[in-house]
Amino acid sequence: MYLLQGKLLAKAGSKDHLAAILLQAAALMELAKGCKLYAVATDMNKSDAVHITEIWASREDHDASLHVAGVRELIQQAMPLLAEPPQKGQEYEVLGGWGV
Repeated sequence: MYLLQGKLLAKAGSKDHLAAILLQAAALMELAKGCKLYAVATDMNKSDAVHITEIWASREDHDASLHVAGVRELIQQAMPLLAEPPQKGQEYEVLGGWGV
């Protein structure tokens, strides 16, 4: 399995709007092949950060999710809300554990 953890920094006052868009993306991931988890969280210490944790059956399934209907449109909505360009997330190979 493939795990990706990312962080997006919203412009001041845009965190809630950005989080709402990412939650819409999470709903679309129910349709994506291989998606095990797509969690959106806000940072309790840095008020403008929104974190995304994804678990996929494979990296290929993650890459294919960018072609799910509606995903590109949500990305376009989110981009103007970002205070900085998105950074590449941390990638991990999931070895196992409870819930996976």
